[in-house]
Amino acid sequence: MADADKTMSANLKYLSLGILVFQTTSLVLTMRYSRTLKEEGPRYLSSTAVVVAELLKIVACVLLVYKDSKCSLRALNRTLRDEILNKPMETLKLAIPSGIYTLQNNLLYVALSNLDAATYQVTYQLKILTTALFSVSMLSKKLGVYQWLSLVILMTGVAFVQWPSDSPELDAKERSAGSPFVGLMAVLTACFSSGFAGVYFEKILKETKQSVWIRNIQLGFFGSLFGLMGVYVYDGELVSRDGFFQGYSRLTWAVVALQALGGLVIAAVIKYADNILKGFATSLSIILSTLISYFWLQDFVPTSVFFLGAVLVIAATFLYGYDPKPAGNPTKA
Repeated sequence: MADADKTMSANLKYLSLGILVFQTTSLVLTMRYSRTLKEEGPRYLSSTAVVVAELLKIVACVLLVYKDSKCSLRALNRTLRDEILNKPMETLKLAIPSGIYTLQNNLLYVALSNLDAATYQVTYQLKILTTALFSVSMLSKKLGVYQWLSLVILMTGVAFVQWPSDSPELDAKERSAGSPFVGLMAVLTACFSSGFAGVYFEKILKETKQSVWIRNIQLGFFGSLFGLMGVYVYDGELVSRDGFFQGYSRLTWAVVALQALGGLVIAAVIKYADNILKGFATSLSIILSTLISYFWLQDFVPTSVFFLGAVLVIAATFLYGYDPKPAGNPTKA
């Protein structure tokens, strides 16, 4: 029985990591493709896509809570009432990270409208640095020598990836695809927001006993509200003229579904996998994004400096999750 549980746990671990690689790579590539694809009619509004993704996440989490409630509608209703409606202060705690996540999700659309998928994927790993710094300041977390070293390597790698290219062909492609500076600023802001919101959310999860699915429902609720405010402020005129779902296609719905899946996959990875394997999944996603961006989207011309930076970022990702086992002490449990 123990062996069966161990095998089941290992299967769930690798399944969750496989889904993470698929979700991360697919989201970046489909989002980039959807924002640069030339088509007739109005392009879909990224602000509305963020709202729809939040609503889909709520539906998925409600279904998961329903499953945990032994598929009883009465038990589901009681759980939602007791954990959300009857605990308004606990629910309100999620307003802050939810607002930041909503900003971050909108920034990712801006970033991928202006950067190729490969450069975005590597640069976005700076969220490891911001998460580490916020963990030290907000959770009093202690970082080891390997982790500090990995952060230095990470910053060096990202600096190489952002190094200006001397290739006129590449420069022409970048100009036609948008503003690399705007894309870089969007990614950097998203990294800081991701780091703060992630650590804040972790702090809340550690302080309460509510399930991660309940917390995601609360996040999705506030995310939808903040997202709708963003739609009204930035795209209200376009929505009133051409409708909320203007420009939506199968590709748009795929992007929305993948974005909604993201939070659920991360929750599963946190539950079943460790940092080393998560680092492996991230590294594989970077490599896949680079290859597909070059061969399929054809909006990226790799340089030796980029490859050096990408290798450093991948190495830093592994090193940050490395947990050296203390030598000796065989009696220590």
